[in-house]
Amino acid sequence: MILIRAIGLMLLLLLGMLLPSNASESDLRAVVAKLATASNFSAIEAVVRELAATGDTAVERPLAALAEGSLYVRKADSVVFVGKESGDSIELLDALTGEKSGEAAKADITKIKVNNTLRRVIRDALGTLTLGSKDPAVRIAAADTMFKTPDAANIEPLDTAIANESAAGVRALLEQARAASVLVSDRPEADKLAAIALIGARGDRDAVSLLTSVEASSEGAVKDAATAAISNINSTLALWDAGQNIWYGISLGSVLLLAAIGLAITFGVMGVINMAHGEMVMLGAYTTFVVQEVIRNSFPGLFDWSLVIALPLAFLVAALVGLIIERGLIRFLYGRPLETLLATWGVSLILQQAVRTIFGPTNQEVGNPSWMSGSFAIGQLSVTWNRLWILAFALGVFAVLLYVMKRTPWGLQMRAVTANRRMAASMGIRTPWVDALTFALGSGIAGIAGVALSQIDNVSPNLGRGYIIDSFMVVVFGGVGNLWGTLVGAFSLGIVNKFLEPYAGAVLGKIVVLVLIILFIQKRPRGLFALKGRSVEA
Repeated sequence: MILIRAIGLMLLLLLGMLLPSNASESDLRAVVAKLATASNFSAIEAVVRELAATGDTAVERPLAALAEGSLYVRKADSVVFVGKESGDSIELLDALTGEKSGEAAKADITKIKVNNTLRRVIRDALGTLTLGSKDPAVRIAAADTMFKTPDAANIEPLDTAIANESAAGVRALLEQARAASVLVSDRPEADKLAAIALIGARGDRDAVSLLTSVEASSEGAVKDAATAAISNINSTLALWDAGQNIWYGISLGSVLLLAAIGLAITFGVMGVINMAHGEMVMLGAYTTFVVQEVIRNSFPGLFDWSLVIALPLAFLVAALVGLIIERGLIRFLYGRPLETLLATWGVSLILQQAVRTIFGPTNQEVGNPSWMSGSFAIGQLSVTWNRLWILAFALGVFAVLLYVMKRTPWGLQMRAVTANRRMAASMGIRTPWVDALTFALGSGIAGIAGVALSQIDNVSPNLGRGYIIDSFMVVVFGGVGNLWGTLVGAFSLGIVNKFLEPYAGAVLGKIVVLVLIILFIQKRPRGLFALKGRSVEA
């Protein structure tokens, strides 16, 4: 008997849980059925707003279908369905559940028509429905949509959502969306002034756009408050824009550092003007492309590790090519800078044509791993992950190279050869091999620079050509052979370039920078940080 009572109690509880659900679905169907008898767009709009007011996500299906023009009424019984064209007939789906409900001839159903105004109402209604989603990202997207398309009808749903919202960040966005809706409503002036203050604190370009429209359509205190808020936001945005330019300059500087740091070593130790240095960068980029192609075809699960795999391979490929160039050509031209320049220029053309022959003249696709994709915001500052990783990588390469130069025997020999080649040779240092290994090191660093550049630039036979001039400017400006000078020179030129580009354009900006460097080296021929040594000072 006790068991029977317990089972009966459970059945009653289940029935109590199900009845409200069935009643709710019945109410929703009754509202959806009104679309069948709506005689004009205004009547349809009223039904749309009534559906949105239910707050039930089940009405998203009929509203989305209505906006797409795929909501139909069956003439025989005036039942509303979602329809999908299938040849000469229409496949009918239940408006709320999406379950198949048979087919009908086109002559037996009537499409519910909508216009652009009604589509906007539906879009706003769908945005209102998502305010109750369990996913915070969905609620944030809804708040953003309602901020950008304010409507006085959104105020009450937003009030409910704000009262129920537990996440402080989402609540703040909902309050901003409500303030935007207040500004287009007939609420009292005091409410609008409070809304302007809240939107002004948001401080982004969307806020400026909204307040500009309010300024144009308002008078008195509301207009004055909107004008003042716009002025304050623009002042703040100007500072953020300057910060964005600095970040772009630092990002460009990290690229220039990677491209120039190997050149600084070879130029400083050997005095060789290597016009093929850009092609070492190109070889590193193409090594990355080959690695990714192999991974795509044979080991797709390793794609996120493709750059890690490509780094040592790019270094070895470029270093080996650099060693061959030094041993086969450059070692016969020391002390003859003009012939060295022309010879390495010829080598660069040979390497470019070789790559065109093997890979073709068109750009090659090199993908971003997931951890280098996307971006994030710091205030109004937009930072992409690939640029941030390249900056960290460039600084890491700089630190490793600085350690090699300052803390290893080979680095000591390189610095000795740079300071006084004859004295270094007389002390037993094999200067020809120091030259060869230095040239290979500089080329290898250019190769790993190509790995980084493949993530932000087109991989083509002309990739290196775009960086060789900038690399020489960085080396000359910072001081030939000085790593710290290369670091400072790269970031300085990167930031100056990015501040000049909005006013002078990319090409003219580079020309201005070149002129400034020429004027600078007239005063300091050895650059910012000049190397010291007998052979250097001779």
